[in-house]
Amino acid sequence: MHTLWKGALSFGLVHLPVKMHAATEDKDISMKQIHRACGVPISLLKTCNQCNKELASTDLIKGYEFQKTNMFFLKKKN
Repeated sequence: MHTLWKGALSFGLVHLPVKMHAATEDKDISMKQIHRACGVPISLLKTCNQCNKELASTDLIKGYEFQKTNMFFLKKKN
């Protein structure tokens, strides 16, 4: 872990060296889904079940289904 700050505290004749370290350290592991037969990473495509078209993330909005046929859509803030 890297030292963020080095210094000392002095109280009269007492001199205490101090080092400050970060409380947390980012150690994220990036996992991928692999096709078992080929050993190749797969891609996650977003497609419409009705149109059978691949969609970009800009084409998507969020919504909540409160009945089987009714959706409540959330608008994006500008």
